[in-house]
Amino acid sequence: MTKFTTMIGLIAVAAVGITPVLAQTVSDDDVPTTSLNIPGNVQIFGDAKPNVYRPSATINGEIITATDIEQRMALIRIANNNVELPPEELQRLRSQVFSNLIDEKLQIQEAKAADITIDENVVNEQFARLATRFKQSPDQFSTYLISKGSSSAAVKQQIRGEFAWDRLLSRNIQSTTNVSTEEVESVVQRMNDSKGQDEFHLGEIYLSAPPENVAAVTENAQKIIQALQAGGSFAAYARQFSEASTAVVGGDLGWVKAGQLPASMSEAATQMQPGQLVGPIQVPGGVSIMLMIDRRQVLTADPRDAVLSLKQISLDFAAGTTQARASELAGQFAEATRNIAGCGGADAVAAQLGANVVSRDNIEMRALPAPLQNTLLNLQIGQTTQPFGAANEGVSVLVLCGRDLPQTATAPNMEQIEQRLLEEKVNKRAQRYLRDLRRDAVIEYS
Repeated sequence: MTKFTTMIGLIAVAAVGITPVLAQTVSDDDVPTTSLNIPGNVQIFGDAKPNVYRPSATINGEIITATDIEQRMALIRIANNNVELPPEELQRLRSQVFSNLIDEKLQIQEAKAADITIDENVVNEQFARLATRFKQSPDQFSTYLISKGSSSAAVKQQIRGEFAWDRLLSRNIQSTTNVSTEEVESVVQRMNDSKGQDEFHLGEIYLSAPPENVAAVTENAQKIIQALQAGGSFAAYARQFSEASTAVVGGDLGWVKAGQLPASMSEAATQMQPGQLVGPIQVPGGVSIMLMIDRRQVLTADPRDAVLSLKQISLDFAAGTTQARASELAGQFAEATRNIAGCGGADAVAAQLGANVVSRDNIEMRALPAPLQNTLLNLQIGQTTQPFGAANEGVSVLVLCGRDLPQTATAPNMEQIEQRLLEEKVNKRAQRYLRDLRRDAVIEYS
């Protein structure tokens, strides 16, 4: 089952200078199109109280402190390489973190009420896995978090909340959500009817824009694109900013055909390649940012469905390596690996460089990042990719040792289709569940 919330590695979105867009002016003759009894000529009585919502609160009797918020803010700074944010952006992110903590508290409380407990060994294991991403032991990672203004307790509380919510959904929603045979067969029939048609796996960030505010919303979208191009997580930004219902799943539209999209998005999708980001695109009611996660032809064999045998040669960089030094080392590495004589010669070259070699068989090409897929599509057996990596990690190349091309397309089996439909239903019900928890909560701001 897909987690409704995100693990710590995805909680943060990079800093982006997004300016607020003014709401549409309402005239005396305009009546809001809502089910609420709101007059068109609204008059506000009393003084505004901008300080009511301070960064601390009691949620059904349990406290969220300013310290809790600042420690989560520190996690965002860590995820964004400690880039300094302008004051207005800090305040915006602080408000979002506050809202996330309220939701987390409600989720943990609801799980507790359902007698769901999370084994601390499970929490500690997940914390240890996270520490390994930073190439540290759990104790070292705890010390690192403290040095950055956060704590292991803050990270573990988020892990605890996500496991609690996931198990609550599993018990109260997934266990009572069903997919009928007719629904699965309908999907299979549609796939058969669409054989050979282009299909796109897209991510979308949708921002609504009244006509008079299109320019301001477009400017905001462009700033999001800049942050994504600088390495920001598309899923994280979608959760933070997208106004579409898919925001909760990181903007993932799933597999769609051109005819299912607005004309402007359809035109863009037909020209995009996997990994490509485009936008802002004008769509009815606003603008969209699109990410092409993958593309294929329905039930048609595709070279990207190939299964590969690979050798990876990796040279680790010492801690503190500068970008300039990393570029120099990468150039030397590229020169040494350019003329590797097939997979049989990879080990000798690695030994000369003091690099590591890992051999892997049965690697699905689609499991690799889009840039590597594009490179491997054009390689012959025994050839080597361009170097890739990061200044704070190291540099690698892949040597193509074997490639088994698909003869026919493999359609998802009935079980896979049923699981996807089930996840879609569970996610929708989970959204309503959390909305009801918010509605019933007693929240006192202090």
